Amino acid sequence: MTSIWVGRRVRLRAIEPEEREAFLAFDEDTDAARNGWRIHPPRSAERARQWAAELAAKEPDPDEFRLVIAGRDGDAPVGMILTHTVDRHNGTFSYGISIGTPHHRKGYAGDAIVLLLRYMFHERAFQKADAKVYASNEASLALHRRLGFVEEGRRRRARFAAGRYEDEILFGMTTEEFTERYGR
Repeated sequence: MTSIWVGRRVRLRAIEPEEREAFLAFDEDTDAARNGWRIHPPRSAERARQWAAELAAKEPDPDEFRLVIAGRDGDAPVGMILTHTVDRHNGTFSYGISIGTPHHRKGYAGDAIVLLLRYMFHERAFQKADAKVYASNEASLALHRRLGFVEEGRRRRARFAAGRYEDEILFGMTTEEFTERYGR
């Protein structure tokens, strides 16, 4: 049996309420949290439990969702991927991805992104994916270039973190670019 949610290194799945501990641990790495989006104040185990339970109980939306990234051969979370800024009229969407620091540089992010794009392009008929990467996140910049994303622009001084302003790099990939590179 094949599954659109299983790649060479990862599988994407729904979050389970008991996984709050893994995501609490990922949040404790300040540099990783800053690279992904922003640093949040510490949350209690109870609030993390509520967050995971709310996500687990939420009715799935086929276009705007959040999934756990698990290693292909295990069930433990290594990160999370989500879609946002979905525009059905124009056929565009954005996504975000976060991999826990112990799981960096193992190919999980690239594999998860390709799975997500395949679903959004070939199952949901979107025509373009957008991604924003902070200029200081060299690993993510290199990953998006390696995956075939096209650098489309730069928002200067778009965010403040670690005591300084930095640029945000805008990337895009069309369904045709994806299919040429990764097939159906």
